[in-house]
Amino acid sequence: MDGIEPTVVDHGMDPNPSPLETTGSTTTPDTQYSSPASPLQKNAVLSGSRLVAQKKLTLLTLEEKVSLLTAADFWRTNAIPEKGVPAIKTSDGPNGARGGIFVGGTKAALFPCGISLAATWNKELVYEVGQHLAGEVRARSAHVLLAPTVCLHRHPLGGRNFESFSEDPLLTGKLAAQYIRGLQSKGIAAAIKHFVANEQETHRLTIDSVMMERPLRELYLRPFEIAIREAKPWAVMSSYNLINGIHADENMHTLKDILRGEWGYDGTVVSDWGGTNSTTMSLKAGCDVEFPYSTKWRFGKILKALEAGELVVDDIDRAAENVLTLVERTREGNMSPEEAEREDNRKETQAIIREAGAQGLTLLKNDRAILPINPQTAKVAVIGPNANRAIAGGGGSASLNPYYNTLPLDSIRAASKQHVVYAQGCHIHKWLPVASPFCTDKSGKPGVTLEWFSGDKFEGQVVVQQRRTNTDLFLWDSAPLAQLGPEWSAIATTYLTPTTNGKHTISYMSVGPGKLYVDGKLALDLWDWTEEGEAMFDGSIDYMVDVDMQAGKSIELRVEMTNELRPMAKQNIEHMTHKYGGCRIGFKEEDQVDYLQQAVDAAKEADVAVVIVGLDAEWESEGYDRKTMDLPSDGSQDRLIEAVVKANPRTVVVNQSGSPVTMPWADEVPAIIQAWYQGQEAGNALADVLFGFKNPSGKLPSTFPRRLEDTPAYHNWPGENLRVLYGEGLYIGYRHYDRTNIPPLFSFGHGLSYTSFEYGRPSLSQKTLTPEAPIHLIMAVTNTGPVAGSEIIQVYIRDEKSALPRPEKELAAFEKVYLEPDETKHITLSLDKYAVGYFDPAIPAWIADEGTFKVLVGASSTDIRQSASFKVKESFTWIF
Repeated sequence: MDGIEPTVVDHGMDPNPSPLETTGSTTTPDTQYSSPASPLQKNAVLSGSRLVAQKKLTLLTLEEKVSLLTAADFWRTNAIPEKGVPAIKTSDGPNGARGGIFVGGTKAALFPCGISLAATWNKELVYEVGQHLAGEVRARSAHVLLAPTVCLHRHPLGGRNFESFSEDPLLTGKLAAQYIRGLQSKGIAAAIKHFVANEQETHRLTIDSVMMERPLRELYLRPFEIAIREAKPWAVMSSYNLINGIHADENMHTLKDILRGEWGYDGTVVSDWGGTNSTTMSLKAGCDVEFPYSTKWRFGKILKALEAGELVVDDIDRAAENVLTLVERTREGNMSPEEAEREDNRKETQAIIREAGAQGLTLLKNDRAILPINPQTAKVAVIGPNANRAIAGGGGSASLNPYYNTLPLDSIRAASKQHVVYAQGCHIHKWLPVASPFCTDKSGKPGVTLEWFSGDKFEGQVVVQQRRTNTDLFLWDSAPLAQLGPEWSAIATTYLTPTTNGKHTISYMSVGPGKLYVDGKLALDLWDWTEEGEAMFDGSIDYMVDVDMQAGKSIELRVEMTNELRPMAKQNIEHMTHKYGGCRIGFKEEDQVDYLQQAVDAAKEADVAVVIVGLDAEWESEGYDRKTMDLPSDGSQDRLIEAVVKANPRTVVVNQSGSPVTMPWADEVPAIIQAWYQGQEAGNALADVLFGFKNPSGKLPSTFPRRLEDTPAYHNWPGENLRVLYGEGLYIGYRHYDRTNIPPLFSFGHGLSYTSFEYGRPSLSQKTLTPEAPIHLIMAVTNTGPVAGSEIIQVYIRDEKSALPRPEKELAAFEKVYLEPDETKHITLSLDKYAVGYFDPAIPAWIADEGTFKVLVGASSTDIRQSASFKVKESFTWIF
């Protein structure tokens, strides 16, 4: 494990400690090792993973079946080696396979985030991404990727919007299907998530998503429905939240009636981590396996429920068979021991990440053709808080330790033939940067010395000593519980050496009880802290202390901490006394310069000023939602942009975020690029587009509103008393802006190019749609501009007269087409029953109403270029 020596660590605990036999971060637990030779030989007569699973099920005892229904540790299922059942390992996440350690683990390929992939609107490219992800999963010795995330962008402040695809269910479902198909074509299971109605992080474990049946079906279930119909994911992950009063893992309506019943889903349902909420109900509803390891709901409690008649053997058999089916699909009876995680940094993967990054970059505005910049002649000023940082991904489950990062400033300098000037412009820290770059451990090596004691009283000898390279010491998945037991205490010691004189600032955030000492004196006492911060996992707010320091002179920082649960009030609520432990130490030297003035001076010197602003993994993450749509922090980035564009009218603003931000300067700035989080090739992809080496072709997968107050869920976010009403109903995203006639800042589907395209008149293969025969739309697209480029053709459908209210238009099909200058291509898009249907709860079924449907062909949801019409002569219905 990178950055830790010489001990082995375990996977943490949630909500209870992992078994003490669990000893390896990259190996199957000792008690779960698969033997090299299986005593059970596969029967060649059987075909299909489920048939093999059914046969293995007959060989298991009741206790062995029950053991399959809860994980073995944080990431793995239980093995039953003597019966030919190997363990399988899961891995986060949507934009790369992280492996077994949350912070500082095995290096891995960092792909563009979900919304950036969606901005490509490129189904073939997303399929290729899935294939490359499969290779990364194998390199982590895993078999299931916990991805893709297909929750919708109900509100711009959703903390995990960056991780999922879009506000539109069709775009989300179609791209998710390609992602899954690519992944599973290489034998790696996708666990599509989070099923269902998980559109916020605020109170995510306990929030009740309250909605009518139509939006549930037409919006929030639909991406899952499309993906299951077209790609058959081998696993589905249930969400944390409640749906209309019932937790997702025990929701009969969504899991049993719809997923298993109407859709005939043949895969495995896994709980979100810590997202199991009962013994009998979750099992009966169809949540097959609980993650991570826990004694809270299953094991002996299942057997007791069986004795009490609350469960029957069929309930256990059904879930165990589903788990065995997933094991068979991914391992095919392979009983070889799990190998250590490894790096697999391939050139072809680097290339696909760079290409996907460039295709996702979305040119929102380009007045006076400021872009592309001439790399031979233009003197460029690169300005902004994100210009010289790797803003490659959001926070939480999607985070990982990338093979490398490319910084915008470095990539722009490499591409430009002229001198490039740089100015930071401002700070946007949510928390102070980790202190790691300034720190050495007791031996003088970079990092922190961690000394661990058994029990939470710092008693006896040091049981384990480690070196960690990062001062982000949230220890939820890497405390050495096998050596320590479930309760521990630890002392972290590091020596911090500043590079300048000044009154510098140290920050400290504690998970459990903690105290920070500076040169032996108590500086911050958080032993009984009560105010919770916004870290993904439990933790206090960030406390700060100013210290007068001299350049080159070290100070000692020592933290004493335990894993007792804090705040104390949670011990009664969660029925436990000990949980995670850890801390985070940050550091910032006192500012010595006027950053804003530096930026203005740099802009005045240049032909073009490129201002790179936005959010980062601290502001946008799993575990919490954003508080505002404004750029952080305290208006500093807005003031920077306004000052720069005043100093140099040829200013390009590049915004890095996974969701919309307020742009009060949008009318003044001539060129704007939405850059998302582009993974390890973020800098290179941006330089490719800025200098015209690649023509931007991204289009917005979500609407960018002018104001937060204009958004559809503004009145119903984030809820009250642990209930959130999806009161906007069917009208999220562009559907809302169409209905209310509120003009957005930038429309769904909007994105410019360095060339121009002409749309020919569409023709339809027939004028009547029937359940059996789709209509094919055929049209010509011509590149009428000077350079090669790609255009995304968007087809929307309007039901001219329906029995129930419907949105003004709904995306029904899309295609991305590449064209050389003056080239014309004819494209064909299929419109079937799914393009015209809506769900009528009174039937209950999907229905296509008799009547006329208008086909609207556009470059965005508001830029409609062509239209046509067809009819449904007689209403018809269907279920799936």
